Amino acid sequence: QGVLDQNIIRGGEYQINDGIEAMKRNGMRFVPGKVDHWMDCGNKNVTVETNGRMLQFLRGEENLVSDSVQLVDSEIIEPCYIGKNVRIVNSTIGPDVSIGDNSVVENSRIENSLIQTHATVKNARLDNAMIGNHARFDGKFTQISIGDYSVLE
Repeated sequence: QGVLDQNIIRGGEYQINDGIEAMKRNGMRFVPGKVDHWMDCGNKNVTVETNGRMLQFLRGEENLVSDSVQLVDSEIIEPCYIGKNVRIVNSTIGPDVSIGDNSVVENSRIENSLIQTHATVKNARLDNAMIGNHARFDGKFTQISIGDYSVLE
């Protein structure tokens, strides 16, 4: 039985150490693993770089473009992750771009960037950019980082 199953809460929250101790009591063994690359996502530049490296790693392993993507007069340059119900119009996407579900991209050229869910990007030339959830961006900036629910028009 795990910490969540037993609803073990200390200090108002679940504690990872409680889970680890329970697994040890149940006979789980912990051994060190080897880390080939440390990809810290503490800032925009490293997060965008990590996204690109993961896309390169996953390239060809699985279909990273949803079947529900609406592609109108546009091109996707792999590797890219394109989520569900994304609409791309008159744009070039990639390489190394992730676009979250229910986003819209129009009249844009986007590469080496990360766009979250429910975002709208228009008239953009983005490289090394990160756009947050529910953000709307319309402009010609090239290196940006805007958070959830931000609006630049």
